Amino acid sequence: MNWEQLLSLKRFGDTQKRERALQDETRLGFEVDFDRIIFSSAFRSLQDKTQVIPLSKTDFVHTRLTHSLEVSVVGRTLGRKVGKAILERNPVLQEKGYTFNDFGAIVAAASLMHDIGNPPFGHSGEKAIGEYFKTGKGLQYKSSLTDKEYQDLIDFEGNANGFKIVTESNAGVTGGLRLSYATLGAFMKYPKESLPKKPTKHIVDKKYGFFQSEKEAFLDVVNDLGLLSKESEGISYYRHPLAYLVEAADDICYTIIDFEDGINLGLIEEDYALEYMIKLVKDTIDSKKYHSLQHTKDRVSYLRALAIGVLINEAVSIFLENEDAILNGTFDKSLLDKCKYEAQINDIINLSISKIYKSKEVVEKEVSGYKIINDLLHVFVTALNNTYEGTESNYDKLVLELLPTSYKQEKDSLYDRIMLICNYIAGLSDGYAIRLHKKLTGSIV
Repeated sequence: MNWEQLLSLKRFGDTQKRERALQDETRLGFEVDFDRIIFSSAFRSLQDKTQVIPLSKTDFVHTRLTHSLEVSVVGRTLGRKVGKAILERNPVLQEKGYTFNDFGAIVAAASLMHDIGNPPFGHSGEKAIGEYFKTGKGLQYKSSLTDKEYQDLIDFEGNANGFKIVTESNAGVTGGLRLSYATLGAFMKYPKESLPKKPTKHIVDKKYGFFQSEKEAFLDVVNDLGLLSKESEGISYYRHPLAYLVEAADDICYTIIDFEDGINLGLIEEDYALEYMIKLVKDTIDSKKYHSLQHTKDRVSYLRALAIGVLINEAVSIFLENEDAILNGTFDKSLLDKCKYEAQINDIINLSISKIYKSKEVVEKEVSGYKIINDLLHVFVTALNNTYEGTESNYDKLVLELLPTSYKQEKDSLYDRIMLICNYIAGLSDGYAIRLHKKLTGSIV
């Protein structure tokens, strides 16, 4: 892979190449990506989607929206630091007009939308959709779908749904948000289809990145960027190098900031927790300043800022040391899996799993989320299919009236109809999913 091709400014619908040197310096193409994501309805819905604590009553716990904004900030810094070094190594890029801010803008935009396809109720929402088709009433559709279409459903993936959201043509607009291919490439952490599932231990095979409905759009993007195809069964490619930085930004934020939420909520004892964070920043901490802070929140904030800075520098260093391997596809792990702080990071993650992610408050609300998503899927999928088959009831007609106009589309394919409803359910905020469920079950009128 080569950097000039990887930094493509092309967008869906473009008929000719966009030259970096001809860009308006007051609003660069990659910065337009960030703006379009910010103003999208899919991004706005993240303000009421779970990051750690579902439906939290406190005002300082992170939602998917605040998490995404923070990941974007970290991603911008990672991109700029890496970009500065890449430009020094590749002077021709500077001659073409590229700057280190381009790298920062690409990673920031891709980081901003990294969770844009996630369903309500956190990662349990993905599992709930998958299990409806794997073991629930949705199993009845298996025989009418191809293996890959069915796998898309039983392993419903937020990353693939995100790619659908930002690329799907709608209401006469070709290519969804019409983002640059460079940003789309950086967004795709798992550039493969759902089957075969985890064929290797390479990081790109951990999950999948596009549904069968977006296969043509995916191939258009990867071919334009010159991503390397993997020699394996099915459609599978090695990552855009900047996807490693998007992943690192997310890893840094959820490791440190989810932990911070757990401390502030009292789910993790302060003294015990701060000891874990101090181990991570022991080489940069100002002990006098730290001990002068009187409140838990201030101490945690200080350590969080130091920890993020330490991990940013570590991720940049690992990326630049392994640039050739990343460009040729042989770098097979995440950046933080290769860092010298791996043990400290794992200690923090394991403590977060036991004290936060598996806390009674979280588990109780995830159980409710399973039931809500299962019921919503069944009602809407059944209504849409009954209508297509001409067996709809008056109830089915009323249910479909609840769909937004953009989802009232003719879909001849069963797979496309099911995916339409999955995309609708996944786009709901936690709060709206609960209110809609109450309406459909007659709890409120």
